[in-house]
Amino acid sequence: MLFLDNDDVRSVLTMTDCIRIQEQAFLGLEHGHSAHRPRVDMYVPCEREDGYWRWGTMEGATSVPGPYFAIRMKSDVMTWSTDAHSGLPREDKYCVSPGTYCGLIMIFSTHNGEPLAMINDGYLQHMRVGGGAGIGAKYLSNEDSSRVGILGSGGMARAYLDAFCQVRDIREVRVYSPNPEHRQSYAIEMENRFGIPVLAVDSAAEAAANAHIFASCTSSMVPTIKSEWLEPGMHVSNLGPFELSEDIFRAADIVIRQGIAGAELAKADAGPRVRSGVGHSPLAYIAGTSEQMARLPDPKPQTSFRRDFPDFNDLASSRVPGRANAEDVTVYINCGNQGLQFAAVGGLVYEAALGKNLGRHIPTEWLLQDIRD
Repeated sequence: MLFLDNDDVRSVLTMTDCIRIQEQAFLGLEHGHSAHRPRVDMYVPCEREDGYWRWGTMEGATSVPGPYFAIRMKSDVMTWSTDAHSGLPREDKYCVSPGTYCGLIMIFSTHNGEPLAMINDGYLQHMRVGGGAGIGAKYLSNEDSSRVGILGSGGMARAYLDAFCQVRDIREVRVYSPNPEHRQSYAIEMENRFGIPVLAVDSAAEAAANAHIFASCTSSMVPTIKSEWLEPGMHVSNLGPFELSEDIFRAADIVIRQGIAGAELAKADAGPRVRSGVGHSPLAYIAGTSEQMARLPDPKPQTSFRRDFPDFNDLASSRVPGRANAEDVTVYINCGNQGLQFAAVGGLVYEAALGKNLGRHIPTEWLLQDIRD
């Protein structure tokens, strides 16, 4: 079995391949060549009186690029605070100490069950989410889209712009982040990377103005896009479950969701220890006393985790129409199919790493046993 760190992943994974392999895996859902289990979280009281430990998993299997199954696992201490620059509520996390994180992807062969790889999820996580947004832009934005507006200046915002540049001839970018230093740093880095003008602006409305593709890439727990910013022909996408409001859906001509996200699994009568809409969790199982559970943010509807819109396969198979004209406003809810994304992209990375002799080998026999469970 291989252990691959973020540098290994970075050296073999391109956004073009990330988009391609995810699109193939999504299409595989249509005929049973892929399978997906949505994200489910578990909350347990932690050492902090203002936080909770959260364990999150998501799973998927696909026949492309090979017969692979993946489970992505996260161990985080969660806190909920108000952003110092924007004044908006946000979700923060760390593992062990602020600034370090623990996310792992395990890849197994569905041919014979062999454990094949364990992969740090950080870089791959950004790429798979950005690649998902790229698929939405490929199918729903106007083909001549050239101007991008982005909210956020972190790793996800970098991956989203990379994806948009792979599927459209992007010529101009405007970025807004509440932190002036962050947005300026993003603008300089992305301008140098892609060789196009990237302007840091002073408001979200400025970032949206005249954008052909507009994306919110934030950890906000409230909507970040206003319906009055939508313009004819604009394509809109998101990162988190709260960024898109009902007003956006009502104003759009076409709304497509990526796939099943997890909140659909919750039942109204499941009781207080099974909740949807706790922080960014689509579905959560919760431990702790009633006093400890009061640390958690109140559950609220997550507009991105819903099933009353058609999904990517409905669009790709023409069961629902796509963009009818250049004036249509389109929305791609970039949530769902997470486990399948990790199987497809993780499998791709595993194969590429084998070809380049990357990673550290762990004896497979360490993970096998002769006692039947």
